Amino acid sequence: MRSNESRNMGFRIFVDTDVIIDFLIDRQPHAVSSSKIFELCEIGIFDICTSSLCVNNVHYIIKKVIGDVKAREVISELLDIIEVLGVTKVDILNALKSSFKDFEDAIQHSVAVNENSIKSIITRNTKDYKRSKISVFSPDIFIKMIKHERL
Repeated sequence: MRSNESRNMGFRIFVDTDVIIDFLIDRQPHAVSSSKIFELCEIGIFDICTSSLCVNNVHYIIKKVIGDVKAREVISELLDIIEVLGVTKVDILNALKSSFKDFEDAIQHSVAVNENSIKSIITRNTKDYKRSKISVFSPDIFIKMIKHERL
């Protein structure tokens, strides 16, 4: 059973691995927009969710750049900001049956879609989410949309 409780008064988004990595290791030029997404979460505009699979992938990639000890530290800090959703057997079965070309993206999509309160997936890899059942935005486009809505 997944929780639909929200820390903030806003809505919930699912943030994909690439966006988290950009934020955590200041990967330029993408870190600017990824950091802005986390800033907006911190001030309560929305909540960020990701999957346990993303957390594993993030650790695997960033430990090559900043080392295992530092990777574990920044992931620990990240967990204070975001909600981590588990990957279930249903998510994997959905991914196996999906028309997504990338299996990992299919799993991420299933996790996001099965959490009814998630409104959007934020990824730099939008082309692989063409068949998404919920809206998908790049970080840059999502930030522009949020700024426009807040005017």
